[in-house]
Amino acid sequence: TMKFRRVQVLLILAVLSFLLIHFHFLPCSNNAPVEEKLSPVHILILSSWRSGSSFTGQIFSQHPSVFYLMEPAWHVWVTMYQNTAEVLHMAVRDLVRSVFLCDMSVFDAYMSSQKKKSDLFQWETSRALCSPPACDSFSRSDIITAGNCRTICGKYPFSKVEEACKTYSHVAIKEVRFFDLKVLYPLLTDPSLNLKIIHLVRDPRAVFRSRENTMADLKRDSNIVVGSQRTKGEMGPYNTMQVICKSHVEIYKAGSQAIASFLKDRYLLVRYEDIVRDPLAKAAQMYRFAELHFTPELQRWVHNITHGKGQGAQAFDIGSRDALRVSQAWRKTLPFQKIEKVQNVCKDAMDLLGYRLVHSEEEQKNMSLDLLFAQNSS
Repeated sequence: TMKFRRVQVLLILAVLSFLLIHFHFLPCSNNAPVEEKLSPVHILILSSWRSGSSFTGQIFSQHPSVFYLMEPAWHVWVTMYQNTAEVLHMAVRDLVRSVFLCDMSVFDAYMSSQKKKSDLFQWETSRALCSPPACDSFSRSDIITAGNCRTICGKYPFSKVEEACKTYSHVAIKEVRFFDLKVLYPLLTDPSLNLKIIHLVRDPRAVFRSRENTMADLKRDSNIVVGSQRTKGEMGPYNTMQVICKSHVEIYKAGSQAIASFLKDRYLLVRYEDIVRDPLAKAAQMYRFAELHFTPELQRWVHNITHGKGQGAQAFDIGSRDALRVSQAWRKTLPFQKIEKVQNVCKDAMDLLGYRLVHSEEEQKNMSLDLLFAQNSS
């Protein structure tokens, strides 16, 4: 009878186990799409310096559903500046992954243990770090300028960064320190991430002109990009542009040809010129791609910030400006011989991304905008 009872117990246990597994997994499989909907969306704005990426970042930062950080990998490059961009790719990728997952302990390697929220690079450009729970002075639906935030919200502890991040449905990062899309493949196949990539490019001639104005600010980064030997002398700025343009070509080819199935519907090329020509339409397209609602308040903000009187003189400052005019300033100010050199080192990128070459000084001044960007990338 002892044996019989043991068999009985085993049978009951087996039936219970079966029922438990059956009922535990059945509802889950039925509700899987619902579960997925609730997982955060991760948006990487992939660009290079002076390409309108700070402005594009703000289109995301000001959205009440988005936790945004601008160039967190700055901390990696500042700490490990003796290395090349390729060597730093892995550290940058690991940092970006941790930020997407709201694990801010990753910054411990790059900052002092006494760190405050205000030690984070360009923290005040993040509306999420200027509103609750990261700062109590504004509401989450406010459009908040960096200046106002910097004055009021700097004193909060660093732990608020992680606390705030966990309360958002979308995490967006703007980064200029990736030169190869393949480096990001592990993030695109990572089941804990739902990553979408917005690849922002700008006319290399405009980028070159803007870089000339901010050369001192970009010196350390340029040395990491091409090596300090190649940034010296007259050809230095062109060497840097060559590497940047080549990386845009590689990223675009990998993203748009999407041979890898995990890239399908997760890569979007955006030209800065198309944003400034029709800001509302482009913002709407980027929001759709990122699964975000374009609210009337944000529509007003996008319109106003791109239709101001400002000249965009302050580097890294996002004030209201005549964005279309500012984006074309290179045509009035860049000597034709420099334009020729930039076109020479960036020809492949310009061809691929739909930027027309200019062949004379006269053409430079007179070519209509429609001709300059005739192959409109939709």
